[in-house]
Amino acid sequence: MSAPDIDTQVLVVGAGPVGLMLAGELALGGADVVVLERRTGPLTESRASTLHARTMELLDQRGLLEELGTPPAGGPGHFGGTRLDLTTDSPYSGQWKVPQVRTEELLEGWATRLGARVVKGHRLTDLRTAPHTVEATAEAEPGPGGAATLRVRAAYVVGCDGESSTVRELAGFAFPGRDATRELLRADVADVQVPDRRFERHPGGLAISARGPGGVTRVMAHEYGAPVGREPGPPSFNRVADTWRRVTGDDIGGGAPLWLNSFGDALRQASQYRRGRILLAGDAAHHQMPVGGQALNLGLQDAANLGWKLAAEVRGTAGPGLLDSYHTERHPAGRRVLDNIAAQALLLLGGSGTEQLRSLFGELLREPRVRAHLAGTIAGVDVRYAAEPGAHRLVGARVPYLRFGTDTDTAEGPGSSFAALRAGRGVLVDLSGRPAPVRAAAEPWRDGRVDVVTATPEPGGAAPEFTSALLRPDGHVAWADGTVPELEAALRRWFGPAARR
Repeated sequence: MSAPDIDTQVLVVGAGPVGLMLAGELALGGADVVVLERRTGPLTESRASTLHARTMELLDQRGLLEELGTPPAGGPGHFGGTRLDLTTDSPYSGQWKVPQVRTEELLEGWATRLGARVVKGHRLTDLRTAPHTVEATAEAEPGPGGAATLRVRAAYVVGCDGESSTVRELAGFAFPGRDATRELLRADVADVQVPDRRFERHPGGLAISARGPGGVTRVMAHEYGAPVGREPGPPSFNRVADTWRRVTGDDIGGGAPLWLNSFGDALRQASQYRRGRILLAGDAAHHQMPVGGQALNLGLQDAANLGWKLAAEVRGTAGPGLLDSYHTERHPAGRRVLDNIAAQALLLLGGSGTEQLRSLFGELLREPRVRAHLAGTIAGVDVRYAAEPGAHRLVGARVPYLRFGTDTDTAEGPGSSFAALRAGRGVLVDLSGRPAPVRAAAEPWRDGRVDVVTATPEPGGAAPEFTSALLRPDGHVAWADGTVPELEAALRRWFGPAARR
């Protein structure tokens, strides 16, 4: 390959929400990043629109919720079509409706303000790895000027290019699992009048419909026992309308289809999320039925976990094994969600033979501990990464939301445990109210890698679950209320060697 057109530290392929979230995290962490996108413009269809509590927390931790505004609540949740109260201990309990085009607009604006470059209208066609770089080739989408070849050289490439990932295919990632055996057809239709249906079961299938803004109705239908469509691209409107009529008896054939889509219960996960200098995130790493809005949120959480680690790697500040911890943490988290979704798909799309199972499951959901467990899983707030034996119970879990009084050292302060993470650095929070050895222990990492917040809990707020805690940039607890040597070990593990004085 001759001299590249673009030289960068990280090339992200795919400018969907996951790729843009990752680009912002990388740029916030000080990495030079380029995003390559096949599309030339924004989305024109609905796609994913549900944000769960953990994703809202991540947006708060980056200061993006003020720009987003308060999105409308997404209504009651469900597990496989059975109503589920999604109340959790998050300040963003429940689910929130944000069109994907708005999520992408928000994240692209954030990433580009931080310095990320987004190159649209180019399709990845080749990847070649060298000892210290990856060389990518992309072809421009056909246009008036004809196709043009773009060559990019990067230290790392991350595939965020969806379930049919070109990065995954070119890099040879194994993607085991199973193909779809059941399918849900989906369409946004104007000029139809049908009643709203919430997981309405009929003798022949499942029907869902809801009238949205602008008079557009979204319909979804599954016909029990019907074969999965094999036609390329989205289903025809005739197929959707015929299925809807057979299931419900209603005729929507006179409506105007605005968007057509189908999704099945295929289930696949990459065996590795990293192969040398190439990594996967989002649907490129795991393919699942987008039931309950979990797929998008799972991918955004991948990006939050990977971004700060890869940025540290390219800056040269990462300790041994930091980048590999992306796979060891996110692969099990993804597997757990995929198992959860597989169970939901069976409950949702199973025929009459699963009625007894659904009935039993409905009874179980009335048990508070069962409800809380499943709500935490769907909301993403129960993710807990592995911790050393004997560590504080918060280590590995997400940081609790805690409002602070003023910083006792600066008379200012970040306002909350979430706001303390806005800079994308590690944070040592000390609530002791007195000079503490833990602050001195963190000094060698206060070179742009770790901030120290000395604060008091806001009067009348929730009681803190720790006196001192080390927070990772992704909002998970790395150490809490342990010994100073344990704190220093956690600092080295997550933020690299101590700076020389």
